[in-house]
Formats: sequence, structure tokens, C-alpha cells
Amino acid sequence: MHITDLNSHGGIGANCLLLQMDGVNIVIDAGIHPKESGLSSVPKLSLLRDLEIDLIFLTHCHLDHLGALPLLAREHPATPIIMSRESEGLFQRMLRNSCRVMERQRDEKGISEYPLYNYRDINQCSHQAIGIAPGHPRLFELTSGERVTFSLHRAGHIPGAVGVLIEHRHKKLFHTADVLFEDTALLSGAHFPEGPFDKLIIETTRGATERLNPRAMELERLLDTIEQTTDRGGSILIPVFALGRMQELITFFHTARASGRLSNLPLYVSGLGIDLLNQIDRLARNNPHLHSLKRHLRELGAEKLPENHAAGKKRPSIYLLSSGMMVENTPSYMAAATLLEDERHTIAFVGYCDPDTPGGKLQASAKGEPFLFKTIEKQVEIRAEVLKFDLSSHADREELVDFAVRAQPRSILLTHGDQAARDWFKGRLGERLPDSFVVDPVPLQKTLL
Repeated sequence: MHITDLNSHGGIGANCLLLQMDGVNIVIDAGIHPKESGLSSVPKLSLLRDLEIDLIFLTHCHLDHLGALPLLAREHPATPIIMSRESEGLFQRMLRNSCRVMERQRDEKGISEYPLYNYRDINQCSHQAIGIAPGHPRLFELTSGERVTFSLHRAGHIPGAVGVLIEHRHKKLFHTADVLFEDTALLSGAHFPEGPFDKLIIETTRGATERLNPRAMELERLLDTIEQTTDRGGSILIPVFALGRMQELITFFHTARASGRLSNLPLYVSGLGIDLLNQIDRLARNNPHLHSLKRHLRELGAEKLPENHAAGKKRPSIYLLSSGMMVENTPSYMAAATLLEDERHTIAFVGYCDPDTPGGKLQASAKGEPFLFKTIEKQVEIRAEVLKFDLSSHADREELVDFAVRAQPRSILLTHGDQAARDWFKGRLGERLPDSFVVDPVPLQKTLL
């Protein structure tokens, strides 16, 4: 088997893997890179142009795995796109929002390549999409007579996220994709097959990060921070990813309010997360591993953030706004521009922020330093509290290593991690699995696995 990482930049972003085995060509994911723009942000799909792609798998609906799918589908309109039923209900909303964002960036930043695709391309994806239930093997027969059996397995990362098991000629390959093993307020943790597998593709996101506190402790710390902030008359901004983290915290806040741990504060949320929440609520009716949300939102009295709202200018409030990395011109970015210069307020990051994003830069800055909101030409002195809470939706590194040890693969391919994270995994897996071949692929180079 050969694997090519089509993410030319490496690391995390524009996730896209080509698997080639005895005449069978499979692509897993087609994302966009959050730090790049235009065609530089998408995988090197030109390397697929002369190939007949037999199957495409979508592991979940975060844009670093999904965002370039319409481009891939445009080039291979007859190829089935396999995903979970939950992802089938979410991916079009994510892509349409991405298209709108690209249209805005074309106008604001003059990126002539945007949008990279249109709504017709998104509809083409929906014609190719096949949503299947996790845990049920499917047999796929090629025109050449080759047979591939595959199954999807709940990954716990966000609603709809799955790992992929592929069997061909009595060989088994398992791709963890992005995974969280522990349960959250929103959904159950991963439920993976134990193996053994011949080959394993494993995410490495948290390889350079050791979890210091249990998730439950971090959530309690967040509640304490909200109480301390509002007691001094301030508001708290929590930048969140629209899919996954926003819905998890709404569910958690509902439980905390019911138990008396969270005061009856105004709660503002931003648009896409609410649209997705309503869809997740519909999906939860047929999925016992996903929790219903719409009633929680109503009972919390949450409001959609009004246009031109001046965050923190009235009574203390909670702002649960996207984007999670506080990207320019998003609701969290605009709210931070108002809150950051007042010592009563708090900005609480609850997920990964790329160091080059505004959220990453703010976390690296010290209180009292100036901070520039470049796109709105506003510079403020950092007076608010800026805190980080470890609520990552990625598994701890030792949990993934333990899973790999139980799976006993002959070879392991590392993916979805910065270089330091991959280096840690390569060393640790070498210690725990000395007889396994561990490879960190070079982007765009065909790798024997």
C-alpha cells in the first residue's frame, strides 16, 4: 500500500490522504488550510487528476477536513462520498457558510480566486454523498472485480465524526481521524474496533501537549471564572468553534444552571452555531449517542448576538461566539475588540488556537501590552483577563498510544499534527511498539506503508 499526503504545507490543515492498494484508489478527507488563502489553502488535488478515484471518505465536518470537498467532487463526479449520517446532515451547511465567507473575503481582501466553489458544486457533493450508520460493514466492488469492505466507527470528536476501517485482500487499515475517547456533555466518546490491524493511520494533534487537568476540572474552573468575572461587573467572551464546542458548552451550561452552579446571566450566541445546533437537535432524535439541544437553548434564554451590539457595555453577560481562534471580522473578534481594554472582563479560550491567528497572538501577549485589531484599525491596551482552558476535542497522546499498542499494527502513519507533536508520537510509539514501522510522511511524496 502507498499513501500520499496531499496537504502540501504539512502539519494541521488541508487534510487529504490518497491511499493506493493494488489498483484501488481511495481519498480520505479534503480540507482547507486555515492559515492559507486562495488555491494555496487546498490540497494538491492536481495529483489525482489522472487517477480513477474509487471511494472518497469524509471523517467529519470541520473545514480542515471538509472545506475542499466540492473541488474534489467536481473533478470526480461519479465517485461515492462515504460519511456518517450525521455528517450527511451537516456538511452542506458548513460548506455554504464557507462559500459565503469566501465571497466576503473576495470583496474585503481582494482575493480574486474566491469563492473556490459555488452552490452548484456543493449540490454536486450532496448527489454523491452516502450517509451510513457506524459499525455496519459495507462491501464495495470495483468494475475491475476488486472488492473493498469498509465500516465507520464513532470518533467522539464532534457530532458525526468517525474513524474508518478498510479491508482489502485480507489486510486491515484503520484511520482514527480526529478522535476523543472520553464522553462530553454533548456526545459519547469514541467507540473503535480493537484490531489487530495491519496498518494504522493515527492523529497526533496533542503530541506536544500533556493534559494537566481532567476535563471535568477544567469545566469547573470555567464556571468559577464566569462567577468571578460577573461578580466584578464584567462579561466573559468564550470564542468557540461553531460545530462541536458551542453545542457542548450550551449543554454543559444548561446542566450547571439547573444545579445552581451558573447564575441566570444573559447568554449571547452567534449565527452559524445556532443553525448547526438546530440540525444537531434533529439528528439526536435518531442517535442515542448525541444529546438533544434545542430545549437547553430555550431554557437558558440564549439570544442571537444582535448586529452592532456593544459587548460588555450593559449588564454582565456570557458571549459564546465563533470563531474559536478569534479570526478577523468574526463575532468573537469584534466582541474582543470591545472587551479587551476593560479589566472587569475575561476572554476565555477553550480550544486550540493557531499561533498566527488573532486568538493565538492574544494568548502570547501580556497584560498591559498593546493589541492591534488590524482589520478594524483599532489598538487597545490588554487589561481584561485572558485565560486558557483545556477542553480539546482531541484525545490525549497517551490514550492514542495505548490504542495503537492494543491494535498491534505492523506499520503506523502519523497525520494531523505539528512537527513537534509528530516527533513525540514517533519516539513514543517506537518505545511501545518496537516491531512496528512508524512513518511521518513527507507531503506530496508517495509513501510505502
